[in-house]
Amino acid sequence: MSDYEVRPATLRDAKAIAEVHAAAARAAYEGILPEDELRALAPATREAKWRDAIEFSEPQVQVAVLDGEVVGFVGFDRSRDAKTPSTTGEIWAIYVLPEHWDKGVGVALWDAARDGLEEEGCTVVTVWVPLRNDRAMRFHELAGFKREMKTAKTTAIGSVKIEEIRLKRNV
Repeated sequence: MSDYEVRPATLRDAKAIAEVHAAAARAAYEGILPEDELRALAPATREAKWRDAIEFSEPQVQVAVLDGEVVGFVGFDRSRDAKTPSTTGEIWAIYVLPEHWDKGVGVALWDAARDGLEEEGCTVVTVWVPLRNDRAMRFHELAGFKREMKTAKTTAIGSVKIEEIRLKRNV
């Protein structure tokens, strides 16, 4: 893991973050979304979003870098869920290029997010995960997150509706 550096994202990273987001989402949602929806997960549709996030720190964004290349990122901040205490943080997004899966990048990004949330005074952190995304569910559960069974909701990704559940753990 020592070859990966995790650091705050800069505006110059927005394009690379969008590329990681698109590539990882396509791989993660294969078998969950139809092929045409997977093709629509393009970097061009995400770059402006990540540029704004970095510029305005909403969410805060950290990147994992290997040999000068962004290979993963995490976006985190206060929870966006209604009626949550101000001490509740949220992992808004965490994605790693598929060729770097199972190499500790996700753990390093989670550690950076946890440290950032702790600095913000958060005591609890949540994340929304699609129920059918077994890899993401396993990752978060191994990181100590527990399912909140009464939080299941339906979210649209393009024209497809997927079921998500919120997971929670102490910071």
